[in-house]
Amino acid sequence: MTGTTLTQMAVEVLTTADGREKTALSRRHAAAWFAAREAGHDIPVGTATPPLRPARPERPELLDPRDVPRRRPGSPQGRLAILHAVAHIELNAVDLHWDIIARFGHVPMPIGFHDDWVKSADEESKHFNLICDCLEANGSHYGALPAHAGMWRAAEDTAQDLMGRLAVVPMVLEARGLDVTPGMIGIFDKAGDTRAVEAMKVIYAEEVHHVAYGSKWFHFLCGRHDLDPKEVFHDLVRRYFHGPLKPPFNEEKRAEAGLPPDFYWPLADGPAAES
Repeated sequence: MTGTTLTQMAVEVLTTADGREKTALSRRHAAAWFAAREAGHDIPVGTATPPLRPARPERPELLDPRDVPRRRPGSPQGRLAILHAVAHIELNAVDLHWDIIARFGHVPMPIGFHDDWVKSADEESKHFNLICDCLEANGSHYGALPAHAGMWRAAEDTAQDLMGRLAVVPMVLEARGLDVTPGMIGIFDKAGDTRAVEAMKVIYAEEVHHVAYGSKWFHFLCGRHDLDPKEVFHDLVRRYFHGPLKPPFNEEKRAEAGLPPDFYWPLADGPAAES
């Protein structure tokens, strides 16, 4: 049954285990939300109680990050491992975007906040399916390889802190995607995998918007509480993100998303962070 509020719709996605089913439901709920918005009879946001962790399929096996096997990207098996890792990231991103809606429905926010995260969840659902299609075209599937068990940690750590969630998920984790995706596009381009290249290019373009939404609403909340965004960002990332940020940074795309260098360089490791 379709939820009667946006937060109920979000919980329905979070409690659906199968990846293809989760993303299909995600896309249907996003379409319903925007159809209602366009028709002028908005779906109420409401409040809900999301699960601490989203439902997950039986496969992939989730391992400690240190135990996930590393493969050479130059081999077919290595490229499959990259695609599998990206699919896992995208499925987590679907849940992260619905979780921010469900978990913080009690926080008064402009309707545009919900528009942005529903749109992001819809795009992440599309990304997951694009990468799953790439896996299947190469004789594999999501769940065929073990995956990273630590990806939900940021959500659990920031379950009571909306500003912390915005700082760590879009402005750190998704911003990292802007740094590494060009290199992945190069790997698949060199291998002649045009399907994977096109999928990665779609992801790369749309992830800029997701980072930008994080920055926009983080700055909005800082303004609401009369706080200095840079100082608060540094404090929250040091509190909730475990370890330094890793250069090299894609400074052009980060700037396009509203992340200036003085936000992330002071949190980085390496000599440049000390300058």
